[in-house]
Amino acid sequence: MKVQDNAVVAFHYTMTDQDGEVAETSRDGEAATFLFGYRNMIESLEGSMLGKEVGDTYTITLPPELAYGRLLNDNLMRVGLKNLQYEGKLEPGMMVPLRTKEGLRPVTVVKVGKFNADIDINHPLAGKTLTFDVEIVDVRESTEEERKHGHVHGPGGHEH
Repeated sequence: MKVQDNAVVAFHYTMTDQDGEVAETSRDGEAATFLFGYRNMIESLEGSMLGKEVGDTYTITLPPELAYGRLLNDNLMRVGLKNLQYEGKLEPGMMVPLRTKEGLRPVTVVKVGKFNADIDINHPLAGKTLTFDVEIVDVRESTEEERKHGHVHGPGGHEH
């Protein structure tokens, strides 16, 4: 089966930045799995998989605009410490999840006060050109329930 709308795609990847440093990889664990066509990942990476089959490998380089966006200088804000998820002592430079209405979002701590923290809400990979080495490891038809919920269930996805 080829990657197409409503397919469940499992893939391994290694993501490197413009300096060749590995920023993230799935190769030492489970493959990343998603429902194709539901915008559950970087759109340009998802689009590059269209028509691929199990066993296909390829490399794609994405400029910031097609990856995690340009780095915006005015993306600082002050939030209450209770809105950040962390253990131990919070310090500048730490990347921690911020609780939002849409769920957890990674942010970088700039300054820590007694009750608040100044954070940079740029994605940690914003402003970076990223290269993905991709290997398609599984493609299957999605279930009606997965399409209704807009995400994968079972291994690599949600349980319900």
